[in-house]
Amino acid sequence: MVEDPVATKRVLVILGSPRKKGNSAILAEKISKGAKSVGAEVESVFLQGLNISPCRSCYTCQRPDTKGCAIKDDMQDIFQKLIKSDAWVIASPVYWFSMSAQTKIFMDRLFVLSAYTKDPFSGKKIAIAMSYGDVDPFVSGCVNALRTFQDAFRFTRSRIVGMVYGSAMKAGEIEKNEALMQEAEALGKRLVRK
Repeated sequence: MVEDPVATKRVLVILGSPRKKGNSAILAEKISKGAKSVGAEVESVFLQGLNISPCRSCYTCQRPDTKGCAIKDDMQDIFQKLIKSDAWVIASPVYWFSMSAQTKIFMDRLFVLSAYTKDPFSGKKIAIAMSYGDVDPFVSGCVNALRTFQDAFRFTRSRIVGMVYGSAMKAGEIEKNEALMQEAEALGKRLVRK
C-alpha cells in the first residue's frame, strides 16, 4: 500500500526593504534556504515598487456583503498568495525606530484578509527577519518593530515560530555574522516542520 504523499508546504516571503539585496533580504534568503532544504515551495514578494496604497479605514471589508478590499492595487494578488500559503516570512530593516514604511503599509492592509476567507490567520506560521544599523536592538528600535509583530499576530491567533535580527549598516554586511546566518537557516526548517 502506498502512503499519501505529504503536501508540499508553501512559504511566502514578504520583503519590506527598498533594497533587493539588503541585510533583511539576506536574512530572509537564509530562512528560505532552510525551508527549501526540507521540501517547502518558497515564493518571494518584493514590496518596493509595487502599487500598494495605505489602508483608507473605509471599513468596506468589514461589511456583511463585502467583496473584499475597496482598494484595487497590487495587494489584491498578495492577499491570495497569503491565504494559500502555510507560512509567511516578513523581512524588514529598522527605519526610524520601527519597521520600514513598505512593511507597515503591508501590515495595515492585512486587516482585510477575513473578507476573503474565514479565519485567514488560523494555522499560519510566521518568521520575522530584521536588520538594524545600531549595535543594540533596543536603542535601534528593532524591539519596537518586533513587539508590533508579536502583538499583531497574537491578536490574529497566528504563531510566530521565530525571529532573527541583527546589526548591519552597509548592504550585505550582515552575512559576516555566521551564527546569525545559521540561526536564520534553522528557522526556515522549523517554519516548515513545526
